[in-house]
Amino acid sequence: MTNERMRKIYHFARLLPLVAIIALSAPGEGRKPYSPREKAFYADSATIEFVRPGLTITINSAQIASDGTITTAYTLTDPGGLPLDASGVTTPGTITLGYIAAVLPNDQEEYTAYTTHANSGPAVASTNQPGPDSGGVVTNTGPGQYQYVFNTKAAAGFDKTATHTIGIYASRVLTDFNLGTNYASATFNFVPDGAKVTKVHDIIKTASCNSCHDQLSWHGGRRRGIEMCVLCHTQQNVDTTTGGSLDLKVMIHEMHMGSKLPSVIAGKPLIVNGADFSKIAYPADPGDPRRCETCHSQTTGAAQATAYLANPTRAACGACHNNVNFASGANHAGGPQIDDKQCHNCHIPQGELDFDASIMGAHVAPTASSLLTGLAVNITKVQNGPAGSAPVVSFTVQDGSGKPLPLSQLGSISFTMAGPTTDYGYTSFGPDTAGTPGYVTESAAKASCDASGNCMYAFTHQVPAKATGTYAIGVEARRTEVVLAGTTIQQSITYGAPNKVVYFSVDGSPVAPRRQVVATSDCNQCHVALSVHGGLRNNTEYCVMCHNPSNTDASVRVSAQVAADKAAPSQSITFPLLVHRIHDGVNMLGDGGSYTVVGFGGSHNDFSTTLFPAMTPNGKATDLANCSLCHVNGSEAKLPVGLNNVVNPQGWINPEGATATACSGCHVAQDAAAHFLANTSALGESCTVCHQPGAEFDVNKVHAQ
Repeated sequence: MTNERMRKIYHFARLLPLVAIIALSAPGEGRKPYSPREKAFYADSATIEFVRPGLTITINSAQIASDGTITTAYTLTDPGGLPLDASGVTTPGTITLGYIAAVLPNDQEEYTAYTTHANSGPAVASTNQPGPDSGGVVTNTGPGQYQYVFNTKAAAGFDKTATHTIGIYASRVLTDFNLGTNYASATFNFVPDGAKVTKVHDIIKTASCNSCHDQLSWHGGRRRGIEMCVLCHTQQNVDTTTGGSLDLKVMIHEMHMGSKLPSVIAGKPLIVNGADFSKIAYPADPGDPRRCETCHSQTTGAAQATAYLANPTRAACGACHNNVNFASGANHAGGPQIDDKQCHNCHIPQGELDFDASIMGAHVAPTASSLLTGLAVNITKVQNGPAGSAPVVSFTVQDGSGKPLPLSQLGSISFTMAGPTTDYGYTSFGPDTAGTPGYVTESAAKASCDASGNCMYAFTHQVPAKATGTYAIGVEARRTEVVLAGTTIQQSITYGAPNKVVYFSVDGSPVAPRRQVVATSDCNQCHVALSVHGGLRNNTEYCVMCHNPSNTDASVRVSAQVAADKAAPSQSITFPLLVHRIHDGVNMLGDGGSYTVVGFGGSHNDFSTTLFPAMTPNGKATDLANCSLCHVNGSEAKLPVGLNNVVNPQGWINPEGATATACSGCHVAQDAAAHFLANTSALGESCTVCHQPGAEFDVNKVHAQ
């Protein structure tokens, strides 16, 4: 044991009486300031009372002396407000900090960093790159109280009337207690002459980023939130390996455009700080980067939320439209643009028409166009539903204003029947439905309708004669409209109706809808308007009817466009496997797994490079540990033990238990499959013994961070 280790143990021992006193007045077990997503939530009371996991930084003040010396005072505490010792001597866990200082000039809308360091690379011989200060002096002024004097000084003649910002980020290492590393960041705005802060940089709130990223963090996890990002990612910042801009408005637009970036389409990879973003597909719609409002939200309270509408710039707009040469005018309808002063003349916030040159008009996703008259199909009643009968569905077809739409104006309309709702997948609706195992879909294009739009469709297939329980019927429909006909921006838009699902009893028992595991609204936190299969399907409640335990891509794999796909076994497309694998992407690939589905028309769909945007505490994307991003009502912990086995021809196990399939969506390695198999017998899966809520390896506990 090292002397340093012994010294810390000695100090911890001296601290124990104080900890005991604190524990007497500390919040009770049921009031711990930790969520089920945190390791601390599952730690024993003694550990929590001693370690007090978590980290909070509060910047109390800042000032700049006349000679440019920058000083800030701050406090380090645990979540309960008790002071922390950064050295890790009197409280557990050493805390490492970084300090940034920047100015927001009165005549500019973006920061200039004071704290920089010299850097160079293959593309840039020399640059002063924004980053943390080094060589400053830290003074402990009291329990949890610190002062930092920057080594970097504000430039001579600095503007004392301008807004200045201090950023502090930190990490607290608690790995010795199996509590991981805690991260925190904080910023503080001030005006050196003592005046009130009136000018801020507040265009996008971190909450907008976190709708996809969960916990926006970077650089090892210590720099958290957009408020920190803007201090360094300024016009000063350049990628020394490529020469590309690391200015936030440029870098972020490019990274989110990814595969849709004109330069990428032309064959030039997008490399940012050594990482390749060329295959990124923006999740909105999905893959439509025109949804500016997903980041530039108008509902988060950002003080300058409308800045992107009122002040368009060549740098921001050119980051997405990087095939435009503003100097020469190439690919720019307005010709050469030598500065940003005239941009707003053509690109007003909103014009009279969708798809015009206004900022909002130019970024309308076609299926979200206000020019569409809308489509809604509502199932009003299901009759003749008993076992052995062919159900009759009453429904209405209307546009967005409630006006009846004749079926002739639809591109398609179909009803899908599946059951029982205890678990879909193994019900046969007749020998002619072998290609759609567990369900049957029928076109209702020839349904009978009256002048008011009240329609009726009688299924040709029957509910099985021995069926029991509750069955479901869902509807899908789409139409195509031509908007702005006769103009130069005329376009044809195909879109679908919201999928409606109704339930009915086939044996007189109480109607019991299928369990809800995920919610479409959660999907749309990233996807905005989830829609697949040509716009026909947009509701997870409907998706699971077809993506059931017995279904695979066998019916379309025979017509696969890629020879290797045609030769390979069919792929399971049950919803738990499909969705986990689609989102697991690069993690799955790293574990030796892959997931390729043959789609309609024999299309090749390889999801092995998908980059899930949720971030780990240490700032890496592809984090699937926060199951609650998609799951509702704690469903991730309600293991599907006892539900239908899954047909999984490409899996390690076939057929496979329902729980094993759900978990193998992320845990793809062979040793994981061996674990599933070892805990499955003729009596079924025994997963709940170890993984149910409260068990030693509770699902939420093992996913905690």
